[in-house]
Amino acid sequence: MTVQAHDELRPIDLKDPDLYQPGVPHETFAWLRANNPVYWNPETDGAGFWALTRHADVMAASSDPATFSSARANGGHRIFNENEFSDSEIEASMISMDPPTHVDYRRMVMGGFTPPRLRDMEAGVRRRAVNLIEAMIEKARAAGEPIDFVSSFSAPYAIQTLAELFGVPESDGDKLFEWSNAVVGEDDPECRSSPEYMEQSIGQMAMYSMGLWQARAEQPGGDLISMLVKAAQDGTEMSIPRYLSTFILLVVAGNETTRNSITGGLIALDENPEQREKAMGEKALLPHLAQEIVRYISPVLHMRRTATRDVEIGGQPIRKGDKVVMWYASANRDERAFDDPHRFDIARTTRPGAAKHLGFGFGEHVCLGQRLAELQLRVAYEELFARLPDLRPAGPPRRLRSNFINGIKSLPVTFATR
Repeated sequence: MTVQAHDELRPIDLKDPDLYQPGVPHETFAWLRANNPVYWNPETDGAGFWALTRHADVMAASSDPATFSSARANGGHRIFNENEFSDSEIEASMISMDPPTHVDYRRMVMGGFTPPRLRDMEAGVRRRAVNLIEAMIEKARAAGEPIDFVSSFSAPYAIQTLAELFGVPESDGDKLFEWSNAVVGEDDPECRSSPEYMEQSIGQMAMYSMGLWQARAEQPGGDLISMLVKAAQDGTEMSIPRYLSTFILLVVAGNETTRNSITGGLIALDENPEQREKAMGEKALLPHLAQEIVRYISPVLHMRRTATRDVEIGGQPIRKGDKVVMWYASANRDERAFDDPHRFDIARTTRPGAAKHLGFGFGEHVCLGQRLAELQLRVAYEELFARLPDLRPAGPPRRLRSNFINGIKSLPVTFATR
């Protein structure tokens, strides 16, 4: 990658979603890491925020929730202030909480992601991958031209696994997918066409999730919804409004990271044919391939915190009440943490002393579903390599207009049909 110089007189606006439409602006982040690693980013519609771009600084902020708060009352986990756009029917989810409350709510859903549960899920995840690949082959035969990888494989693969976690039919995946896009796609008119559409989507999610609540209250199972209902029945603070926010969080988290990592990984493998050949030839490297894809792609670009006291980070004084945005996409390419960080290297994590990527976050808020996401990535590529060894992108991706999610809306692919 060529690192381009920046005009120091022209401010960089990391909040601008247009900055990410062509892809993550790695040249911009590299310049900031080298020249202004704790960067003050003005806002036209807000007070501005500190942008953390180095791996060590992001880890430091992530490890100190007492100083760097995620709580909605302090602004929440997005650049905009969640407490200024809150819905009275939907309370803060666990991602917008601080310990110890965050830990209590985290425990309510941890049972859905234990190693035994993931082992039990692997056969279903593999069946899903195989069925979707077979359907892709039939679709390509009928079309006689490239087909879309996102709608044909990565999106249904991720969302149908979420349906399994919820204990609902796979056919419910289409509406879960649409709702997820509406929640995170506020800057993309294709995903959120209007405030009214967003309000409608939230209303539909609320009705759907309450139907699940009532069904599990009457007949509980081993799914995530049953765990949340049981927590409420056991006298915890899992209220209906908080249940709704947790449901929305699970829908988004279960879709976005996996879908975009699988799709972005296919592009990275195509751009690095020697790594693709290595991955196809050494099955033992596939778990490491999953880790490297998440580092290299950084499906979640950032998370926000708010300083609860005057503090210094990276040598920069930060005042109580300041917004602090941790840019995972930059930290995961930090030259101080990773050797040759712009190189896609599937054996990276096999080397002693390799730095930990931050694609799933770090500290108290590390992604609960990271092991499931890694399982899905590994199984997806095992089956794609075995059944479609010549699968390749056939054109550029269409990207989500977002400063939050490194999303890919579509990707044409081609392969030889049997």
